[in-house]
Amino acid sequence: MALIHTSSPHLHKAVNATDVMRLVVLATLPGLAAMTFFFGWGTLINVIWACLLAVGFEAIIIKMRKRPLGFYLKDYSALVTGLLLGLALPPFAPWWVMVVGVFVAIVIAKHLYGGLGQNPFNPAMVAYALLLISFPVVMTSWTQPFLMVDDGQSWNVMGFIDTFKLIFAGIEPPMIDSFSGATPLDAMRHRGGQTTEEVWANVPVLAQGMGAWHAVSAAYFMGGVFLIYRKVLTVHTPLAILATLGGVASIFYAIDPYQFADPFFHLTAGATMLGAFFIATDPVTSATSNKGKVVYGIGIGLLIFVIRDWGGYPDAVAFAVLLMNLSAPFIDQYTQPRSYGHAKAKRGMKGGA
Repeated sequence: MALIHTSSPHLHKAVNATDVMRLVVLATLPGLAAMTFFFGWGTLINVIWACLLAVGFEAIIIKMRKRPLGFYLKDYSALVTGLLLGLALPPFAPWWVMVVGVFVAIVIAKHLYGGLGQNPFNPAMVAYALLLISFPVVMTSWTQPFLMVDDGQSWNVMGFIDTFKLIFAGIEPPMIDSFSGATPLDAMRHRGGQTTEEVWANVPVLAQGMGAWHAVSAAYFMGGVFLIYRKVLTVHTPLAILATLGGVASIFYAIDPYQFADPFFHLTAGATMLGAFFIATDPVTSATSNKGKVVYGIGIGLLIFVIRDWGGYPDAVAFAVLLMNLSAPFIDQYTQPRSYGHAKAKRGMKGGA
């Protein structure tokens, strides 16, 4: 009997959760470096503290659930959650705020639903939203970019020791008032009746400090492009978010440039790039099909603009992502691709033939 000779399938090594999480951590490093450079040591301290807490809470809850500790810790998912929350919080956030946030993210938003792969909402954004609602003053007290802080002799940022003391001991250095202030989105949202042009001219963080926010956004954008290049994520969700937010902002800016910020401001101020590439693309809580990812991203982009301009919170990324996390299962039901061998795709809760 003749044998059929075929070539090997040449399968590549399967990509596991550990590999994906390592690449995500690597991709955030440019953004972390930029934030530390422009906003001081607080960001780096927050990230390290948040990661330690996340791994610690993960280990405790895994032990309580009587699961193998090493198996679950080595996927780095807890580390990524702590990293994203540490990047999102203000550099001067007290140590106990991070403890509350990480506890909520790991124990409640993740393990209460069954652990990795079972949580319907992004854990880091659940924690961020809760902290923002519970501690609004702390969560909106941001460090000013170092380019805006003048001590009379040179341009610098608060030292590592002073920052550490401020976060963990509450010891404020004499010049703390010169370091803290509103973010660009805060300034634009709470403008007190001023036109957009007047706000740009009169508010220091907009007139002098936007270069730092542009650089940070560019760093996160490069990290996101790296993840797309390594096929960790697809372009559908980030592109849909950025295109929708930029497009809607362009329309309203063209209609009334005195009341609405330009699209470049919306794309580079706040957590837009971090949210588009690192938060909204969470494979567990986002839509799964390519068409669904586009719909999901469009929804996030629209919600960011609506909440920023008419809502009560200037940077709306967390709330927009959480609302679309809630919608992701519904989107998946109506955007399923056609299965091989079937005439058409199943759509809706009942599905078609």
